[in-house]
Amino acid sequence: MKAVVYTQNGTVEVLDRPKPTIQEHTDAVVRMLHASICGTDLHILKGDIPTAKPGLIMGHEGVGIIEALGSAVQGFQAGDRVIISWWTLGHQVDGTQAEFVRVPHATLSLHPLDSSVDTRAAVSLSDALPTGFECGVRNAGISPTGSVVIVGAGPVGMAALLTTCLIKPALIVMVDLDDARLETARTMGAHHTVNSAAPDAIQQLLNLTENKGFDSVIEAVGIPATFEMCQELVAVGGQIANMGVHGVKVDLHMEKLWDRNISS
Repeated sequence: MKAVVYTQNGTVEVLDRPKPTIQEHTDAVVRMLHASICGTDLHILKGDIPTAKPGLIMGHEGVGIIEALGSAVQGFQAGDRVIISWWTLGHQVDGTQAEFVRVPHATLSLHPLDSSVDTRAAVSLSDALPTGFECGVRNAGISPTGSVVIVGAGPVGMAALLTTCLIKPALIVMVDLDDARLETARTMGAHHTVNSAAPDAIQQLLNLTENKGFDSVIEAVGIPATFEMCQELVAVGGQIANMGVHGVKVDLHMEKLWDRNISS
């Protein structure tokens, strides 16, 4: 089969690889219909994730059709359309950017996909939307009466915005360098947007909260500058949720955070 293989830092190649087979009773083999490229894949290419070794098939997101099942897999049968959601794929074991993938612990890492749902659209349910909701919305403690700022309008930042809107907080703000993405964020439910390239971006943001800061701050980029910004924006008693994948160290400014009773 054809597969996208991480061969060395900064390089992937489409190579021929053997079709995967069942290795454990809990495995499934899935024929891929659609796979997507996650920001984590880009970090793997940069060498930011040392557990991902050259020679690995990339990808941990996707939708497909079950080809084969181990004897211990429950709730599925061959031919079922499924969403794949298993973090170690493309990270510790061969992943979804191939014609077929072996999915470990399939009972828990596969999710049935109804025939009425478009398979291409469903790929976002594999990783981006769950990440936005669990790592962003839930970890940030968002409430209907609170204020929320999301720093980074990439796919997971937008996913956090979509799922934040379900809770209907009093204030939702999106921050990014790209004006086109900020315009999209406004159509998706952001009450305000701020371009972080502005010299006074932090003050613009604080002005939206009467200088109190935000109850919930979501970091969705994974670089030191945006993590610094999040620490500047969090309110007393607020929470910072980190979704970005960081390849270099960041500073945690306890000298600024300790007296604000910050939970992160």
